[in-house]
Amino acid sequence: MQVTFFVVGKTKSPHWEALAREYEQRIARFLPCGTKIVRAAEGSLAAQPDPSRAYEGKHLLAALPAEAQVVLLDVAGEMVTSEAFAEKLRRWRDGGTRHLAFIIGGHWGVAEEVRQRANWCWSLSKLTFTHEMTRVLAAEQVYRALARLGNVPYAK
Repeated sequence: MQVTFFVVGKTKSPHWEALAREYEQRIARFLPCGTKIVRAAEGSLAAQPDPSRAYEGKHLLAALPAEAQVVLLDVAGEMVTSEAFAEKLRRWRDGGTRHLAFIIGGHWGVAEEVRQRANWCWSLSKLTFTHEMTRVLAAEQVYRALARLGNVPYAK
């Protein structure tokens, strides 16, 4: 199973980028892993929620593999424990999912078409995080789940 994080906009902070890469390298010990940066809306388009979401949504949907199991990171999504997330990941992996795609939207969130394409909406918290933080937190949870499934010791 391939794991890919689809992220709207580049990570501006080298510190967040380094952390994200660290967890993606850890994930790669278990499964192929990567990140696809989708261009964020710019200029006057970026200041308008609906046109911004539409622009970014079109590019997100075009980047997604057709067979991907899509997880949308969203504050309104389902909150689960790390153990429950590990079980979801196990079912995807063992159930033949070829590509697991995590979508992290832009400043205004995602277009309705992206939300409809998602197989599951996942909330990391009731708090709102920057997309840079969300990428790191999601990658850490994916690694934590894979370590748990692989009986690899990892801090609780």
